[in-house]
Amino acid sequence: MSHDSSHEVAVLVDEGSNPFEMGVATELFGLRRPELDRPWYGFTLCAAEPSVRMHLGMFTLSGVAGLDAVETADTVIVPNRPDPESPARDSVLRAIRAAAARGARLVSFCTGAFTLAQAGVLDGRRATTHWKWAGLFNELYPKVLLEPDVLFVDDGDVLTAAGSAAALDLGLHLISRDHGAEIANAVSRRLVFAGHRDGGQRQFVERPLPPVPDTSLAPVLEWARERLDRPLTVADLATRAAASQATLHRRFRAELGTTPLAWLTTERIALACRLIERGEQRLDLVARASGFGTAANLRAQLRRATGLTPTAYRARFSTAS
Repeated sequence: MSHDSSHEVAVLVDEGSNPFEMGVATELFGLRRPELDRPWYGFTLCAAEPSVRMHLGMFTLSGVAGLDAVETADTVIVPNRPDPESPARDSVLRAIRAAAARGARLVSFCTGAFTLAQAGVLDGRRATTHWKWAGLFNELYPKVLLEPDVLFVDDGDVLTAAGSAAALDLGLHLISRDHGAEIANAVSRRLVFAGHRDGGQRQFVERPLPPVPDTSLAPVLEWARERLDRPLTVADLATRAAASQATLHRRFRAELGTTPLAWLTTERIALACRLIERGEQRLDLVARASGFGTAANLRAQLRRATGLTPTAYRARFSTAS
């Protein structure tokens, strides 16, 4: 433990903890930064046991401090849990509750939010976790105000990050809170990492199209996919399916779990994204090809679906050389 700062950070590691997230915390808060010409954080890795096997048994971490380090920490960081449905150790939960009771700042990375929620310190609070586990989290902890679309949530003395890489976003945000934006920017430059990322985690969520158990809709869907550049309407789909619009709505709900209009919009977004990823620069062309008509409408629809503008989406996901 280093003692050159009045702000102590303790990182809780446990069986199966993610070494990447532990490394993020160490990089941000544990490394000395003499170029900043100011005292940095005190930093401690701690665990319920003196020896901890890390995620997938990659290595064993030994020589870490005990949970008594949490008792004096100003910030307590809880990294990823490999199986969020498995309960955390009672001793870890007691340490977290005690830290919360005395006013320590609590931070979780990725599924570490499950640990904070199990400790009861997130009830009635805003929080986030990895999008993959959002549904399970809502089921287990309905009292928590989960925000599944964002990279991190700052709820004052409790802060939560979405995925593992979002730990960097939240860590830099904490440095900005503690030392100001200029210092946070200096650290982000040293990391060669953007100090601020747009769009939240919506852009990374897997959205596989639902299967079509009833093949009677398949020809209609294929017909529509080949005509996304045209001003298709629900009435057009109903006519093609030889059904009333009400019947078509029922079939879409039963077979796809969505409405005809929502399905059309999703297909148009997917096509627009593919065109942008392949390097198409002309937004008016992308808008026409995907059926959004104008570049302005394309921008609005893409931002609503992914949280990003077309320019930001291209910069992040383009596969063109």
